[in-house]
Amino acid sequence: QVTELVLDNCRSSNGEIEGLNDSFKELEFLSMANVELTSLAKLPTLSKLRKLELSDNIISGGLEVLAERCPNLTYLNLSGNKIKDLGTVEALQNLKNLKSLDLFNCEITNLEDYRDSIFELLQQITYLDGFDQEDNEAPDSEDDDEEGDEDDDDEDEDEAGPPGEYEEEDDEDDGGSDLGEGEEEEEVGLSYLMKEEIQDEDDDDDYVEEGGDEEEEAEGVRGEKRKRDPEDEGEEEDD
Repeated sequence: QVTELVLDNCRSSNGEIEGLNDSFKELEFLSMANVELTSLAKLPTLSKLRKLELSDNIISGGLEVLAERCPNLTYLNLSGNKIKDLGTVEALQNLKNLKSLDLFNCEITNLEDYRDSIFELLQQITYLDGFDQEDNEAPDSEDDDEEGDEDDDDEDEDEAGPPGEYEEEDDEDDGGSDLGEGEEEEEVGLSYLMKEEIQDEDDDDDYVEEGGDEEEEAEGVRGEKRKRDPEDEGEEEDD
């Protein structure tokens, strides 16, 4: 299930890397930079491989193997190898899907009319050493991905709707809640004052009632004295 495999700076043995075999059927990207690879004779069959990095090795020929085992290659990097002549590169004509070829820092780049010769020999390619025939730089796949992500973000924002609408609604809700709180505070203040007035009136009534009870008790005592006084007077008269 592996689709990308990077083996940079590993060490090849007898033209192969141990463990790299035909079992990687889903592999689309393989990088073997600086592995001291001298030949591609033991390269496994990777029918889905699209990008192959072979920079900074010791490859000098045998490129016809690529068309047999990696027929769907679109990108091939052979920079920093020992490729010297056009005859070696001619074997890449059978890579019909090849769009980008990198031979930077190979001896072949010292040939007169090197670029024109390669574009004429390999008419299927669009970019050589990162530039097309009009010296336009090849697009960076990572930059394309980032632009795609930005577009996705913009679409998400559009779907979510303008943020201003939600902010206005929030402000309206906040204003309504503030007004409601003010009205509640006013009602609480009035009810509190009314309660205080009611309590004051009740206190006055209690005070009056208490005073009335004392007067009644005093009158009762006087009545008893009056009742007792005639008896006392009768006793005195008998004496």
